[in-house]
Formats: sequence, C-alpha cells, structure tokens
Amino acid sequence: MRKILLALPLLGALLGLMSAPVQAQELLSEVRVTAENVTISDPTLITQMQNDMQSFLNTRAWTNITYKPEERIKLKMFVGITAIPTNGTYQATMRLISTRPVFGTGYETNVVSFADRSFNFNYSPQQPLDFSPNSFVSNLSSILGYYAYLIIAIDRDTFGNLGGTAYYDQARTILTYSAGQSVTNENDDSWRDSAPRNRYWLLNNLTDPQLQAFRSGLYGYYRLGMDSFIEKPTESRAAVMTALTGIQQAAVLRPGTLFARAFFDAKADEIANIFRTSQDQNQKQQIVTMMTEVDPTNSAKYQTVLK
Repeated sequence: MRKILLALPLLGALLGLMSAPVQAQELLSEVRVTAENVTISDPTLITQMQNDMQSFLNTRAWTNITYKPEERIKLKMFVGITAIPTNGTYQATMRLISTRPVFGTGYETNVVSFADRSFNFNYSPQQPLDFSPNSFVSNLSSILGYYAYLIIAIDRDTFGNLGGTAYYDQARTILTYSAGQSVTNENDDSWRDSAPRNRYWLLNNLTDPQLQAFRSGLYGYYRLGMDSFIEKPTESRAAVMTALTGIQQAAVLRPGTLFARAFFDAKADEIANIFRTSQDQNQKQQIVTMMTEVDPTNSAKYQTVLK
C-alpha cells in the first residue's frame, strides 16, 4: 500500500503533463542554402548556415499565440549564395513560399510566393545567430525576423479580416532600425525605397490604407472562400470573386504593386481551377476578363476556365 501511495504523486504529475496544452512555435520552416556559382573550401559551412537559419526560424517564439503542432505555418525558404566578397561576407538571393491548409480537406494552398532579389550578410559558424525585436544585431537576423513577422501577418490576415496588423507593425520596426543601422558594414538598400521591388515596398504595399483591399481580399479569398468550398462551392466562388474584385481594384490603383504580382504568381493556377467547374457561364467569363486584365502574364491559365 505504501508503494502505491508513493507512486500516486508521480502518476498525477505524468497525467498533468499529458493533459497540458501542446505548445509549438509559429513556423515550420524548411531552409535550403545553395552555393552553386561560388567556391567554398569547406562545404560543411553551407550545411551549418542552412541549419542555423532553419533553427532560428523554427525554435523562436515570434508571437504570444499558442500554435498546435498541426497549426504551424509551413514555410519554404531557398537561399542562393551568389558571391563571397570577403571571408565571412556573403551576397545572396532568396525565394519564400508559405502554405496554408484548407479547412476540411487535405489540400494545402500557397499563400505567398515572393523573392528577395539581393541581400548581403555576415556569417560565422562560431557565432550564434542572435536577434532583437527592437534593435539591430545583424543583417541576416533582421532579414529572417522581418520575413518571419511578414509571413505570420499575412497568415493571420487569411483567418481574420486585417488580423495580422500587430505583426506588420513588428516587421516595420525591423525595417526602420535596419535601414538606419551603423553597427556593422552590412549596408542593404532593400530596407529603403531605393528600388520598386524590395523589402521596403513589399511592406509599404501591404500596409498602405489605400491598398487595404489586398489584405481584406486575403480574408475573403481564404476564410470565406476556400475554407467553405467543399460544403458550399457556389457561395465560396462568389466570395472568391468578391475578394479578387477588391484585389483587382487595388492593383489598378497602383499598377505593378509588388504584393499583387506575388499574389497572382502564387494563385493563378488555383483561381483557374476554382472557376473551371462553375456552372455559371457569365461568372466564368467575368473572372477570365477580370484576371486577364489585371494579370496578363497568366492569361493563358485563365483562358482554360472557358474550355
């Protein structure tokens, strides 16, 4: 009996652990670093760089929201080293793709797909990749932190109308202190309005009050449209049409907007698939006309809706 009584507290503790809510970080990132056009004497350095970036994104708590393991935002990040000006200094490009599950299905849909065409950073395998949300530490940690908050903000926008505002604000803080930093030699013009397709303009497009239809459109497209498509396909198509109409109006207001280009590059095939099975011929013609006007690059994909 005494042994049983002694075991009871331990059993209670174990049951408490089993019943406690499971917590996980927000991102489930897969990072791949390549260096095909440069010479690196120690190939393990690229592997460690890749692991450090991935760990940085996946193990840090970026918000105070509790994410279940299955709710983590899937992110693929492809980093290509293009030059090594000096030992420990790198120039690179980056492609990011984030996905989101569609409610009630096994389908995962691309939310964002955009490229950072040029950035530079210092990296040493012996130095931990550190980050501060309110002050500059290094260009690499600033870039990773900026995109972490941006991906989270956009994802929150798909679940609640303008739901990502707080995380856009944090990305803005990183952009501001990185643009004015004098801590290191990592001068990076993409933090400033030096070119039309860079980090500065991506964030400004997403937070411009005149272009709010982009963000509202994310909620309409995903939460009101895609998430109910299996149960209510007709109503869901109507919600997607409304969302795309708002996005089109914002894109026409500011032609060449970076986020609009990233959105259509990620969604053109999916938009065509959504409306291809519609029984409403007027709706099909309307979506083809609208999308061909606002996204002529993918006009051939939209034309398949009418076949």
